[in-house]
Amino acid sequence: MKPHRPAQQAQINCPIDLFPKQEAEIARLTEAINAARTAEAKAPSAEALLEAVNVLLACEVYDEARLDCRLCRNFSQLRAKTAGLVLQAERLSRGATGNR
Repeated sequence: MKPHRPAQQAQINCPIDLFPKQEAEIARLTEAINAARTAEAKAPSAEALLEAVNVLLACEVYDEARLDCRLCRNFSQLRAKTAGLVLQAERLSRGATGNR
């Protein structure tokens, strides 16, 4: 049996280095969301995650022909959906407990 090696993180080669700059913050916010126990505690990190992802989605040099650009856009869209779901869960949680 071969020893288990940690998976290598995929690399997106951004032509303006925007992805790596945002990725560090996105990873930190994702960890904060995962560590929080309640939807209410997750919400501030989800809002910040949405802001960080929107920077990538608003990239002015997006090139549909570049695989790296398409990957960045696809990952960013998935992360935006994730943040949106966390925020929706927080709103539903507030509504269910009467804390409006």
